Amino acid sequence: MTRPRRSDPSSRFQARPLHDLLPSAKPPRARRSRHLRLGLLAVPIAILVLLSATDRTAPLTPIGQVRGAVATPEPTLVAQAPVPIPVVREFVYARATDADAPPTMAQRRPTPAAWLTGYVWPLAHGRITLPFKAIPGGTRINNGKLWHDGVDIASFCGDRVRAAHDGKVLAAGRHFDDVIGWVGDLSRYYRVLDQRNLWKDLPIVVVIDDGDGYRSIYAHFGKVVVKPGQVVRAGQLIGYEGMTGHASGCHVHFGLFSPNETKTFGVRADILHSLRVPRSEIARIDPLEVLPGGAEALRTRRTPTVAAKVPTR
Repeated sequence: MTRPRRSDPSSRFQARPLHDLLPSAKPPRARRSRHLRLGLLAVPIAILVLLSATDRTAPLTPIGQVRGAVATPEPTLVAQAPVPIPVVREFVYARATDADAPPTMAQRRPTPAAWLTGYVWPLAHGRITLPFKAIPGGTRINNGKLWHDGVDIASFCGDRVRAAHDGKVLAAGRHFDDVIGWVGDLSRYYRVLDQRNLWKDLPIVVVIDDGDGYRSIYAHFGKVVVKPGQVVRAGQLIGYEGMTGHASGCHVHFGLFSPNETKTFGVRADILHSLRVPRSEIARIDPLEVLPGGAEALRTRRTPTVAAKVPTR
């Protein structure tokens, strides 16, 4: 059988494309483009329908229509009294609870050294090895000079050390820094002592509240025989002469200060760096101003014989 020619009228339905026979039909590419647009439009519509179907939360009822509810009144502003501004103290003692820290400037007036009485020498027989003065190796700073902040008295190792005045023992041992007049925070210093195990490198010290507004400090004991809280009398045995705290020899370092004093001594830079102590301490006075025959002792470098007349206990 022969294939009909393209010009044969009987073959026009086989040769012509479908869109020629159906005028309303569009080409396949056009149909796909329309379906894609319809699909993209249907996506957001479906999302909106889904959200409206799932959100079934009823609207909130006004306060007045809820059973048992009480309408909350509008807040009213109440005038507040002005908060007083705290008075900043001139300096902070090492212990914030220190009872000796006076609250006002008028109360921070130490008794003049010339008025102090009742003192005796810590050592009955001794010699002054280092007075209260500026020295090249001083650990404190007074008026821009390195300073020795007490008087060193020496006799022999194990000699009896006496209380220089009636009073109450505040510290006895190596834990004494809280009561010797540091100005500032001691927490960093204590951390250094703990971390480097330096507590045993400190001198053994006795600090006594003399009851006249001053505190006396005795350092470098070999042994002490008193305890904090104990009441002592002038001339009473408090310990034995030693050389604890890296002292160059057996002696007693005797210092005196008033917690009411507003002047301060600085601290040598290398000590600040290595031990992190506060930058200053309450200023000391010259103990020879209150010890009997102090002027003579400074001249002769020996304790006056009057000190030997005080009985030991």
